[in-house]
Amino acid sequence: MSMEWNKIFGAVLLAGLIAMLAGFASKVLVHSKPLEKSVYVVATPEGAAPAADKGAAPAGPAPIAPLLAAASPENGQKVAKACAACHSFDKGGANKVGPNLYGILGGPKGHIQGFSYSDALVKTGGSWTYDELNKFLYDPKGYAPGTKMTFAGLKKDDDRAAVIAYLRSLADSPQPLPQ
Repeated sequence: MSMEWNKIFGAVLLAGLIAMLAGFASKVLVHSKPLEKSVYVVATPEGAAPAADKGAAPAGPAPIAPLLAAASPENGQKVAKACAACHSFDKGGANKVGPNLYGILGGPKGHIQGFSYSDALVKTGGSWTYDELNKFLYDPKGYAPGTKMTFAGLKKDDDRAAVIAYLRSLADSPQPLPQ
């Protein structure tokens, strides 16, 4: 009985080895080259612009000023619950992996004294304006390459606007809304 199981395991192992070696051999024997131009061309009427690629990623975040008019700090607080794993939001709250975010809007980048910010973020300089927060929250790694923040970003415009509206509410005197 045990010899039967040995034969079965041996056959499975041999099949796996053959598949692996076939993969290696195919990479060595077949060299693919990218096409110089597309083989299939879609005809468009003369003078008409080609249809926009709906799968293409936007070039960057949408302007934040118009979005803030309809943004809800309450919704922002809900979206920001994902941020609470690394940040605190209370006035005078303790830093976690990331700094406390109370009063961040309008404050300088690196606003908490004694917190170890990444050099990449500090080198961007300036203060956290609505536009700067919008860009950062859209793509932290793209905004400050080398930042310690591992969050992928908020791609939805409404979510970003709601979080910024929430961060605006976390201040003794909230910043005026942008025009």
